[in-house]
Amino acid sequence: MFKLNWHIDEGKFLGEEEVRKLANYLEERKNVALHNGNRIAVRDWFAITLALSTGLGVSEMANLCCVDFWLEGERASLIVRRGKCGKRRIVKFSADFKKGLNDYLKWKNITGEDCSPEAPLILSSNTKGKMTTRGIQKIFERSAKRVGIRGYSIHSLRHTYATFLLSTSKNLRLLQKQLGHSSIAITWVYADILNPDLDEALERLYKK
Repeated sequence: MFKLNWHIDEGKFLGEEEVRKLANYLEERKNVALHNGNRIAVRDWFAITLALSTGLGVSEMANLCCVDFWLEGERASLIVRRGKCGKRRIVKFSADFKKGLNDYLKWKNITGEDCSPEAPLILSSNTKGKMTTRGIQKIFERSAKRVGIRGYSIHSLRHTYATFLLSTSKNLRLLQKQLGHSSIAITWVYADILNPDLDEALERLYKK
């Protein structure tokens, strides 16, 4: 579906096959880790799944605490306390991610990780404090390399989320709210790259 190598800032978005390869690898590694006690594999799976499921920026991911979620009933969402321009926002997510998040929190509790309200959601295996942005970047780089995906950064997952969400929703305002863009003009760049009328017109260019 997505055939362009698109740069916004320093990132590009992954195509469907690349997302599938990355997600399958992390899921398989996580399932094995649940039996052998490999904390790093479970954490890595969750970090990448979080990025693909919410479109959060890497610093927003690093700053999440265990209290920053609503999981009751239909209100599956998280709060970004300091997003773009220091603003708070609510980000909704899917039922699939809600289940994965619940499983992750249960796993943290079972393995003795701190799950108190202000505890970091993603822990560093070295410091036992919150994972740094560079640490999350390394998680992505390591995982992507193992499935043959190269030339991307952790920020690419935000672009991937945005591109896929707009493709399915066709709703720029919804995307603006989810990403925390201060102006819809910033969000418009995603619409331009996914414009089917433009694609069709270019294919017909100079053809009778």
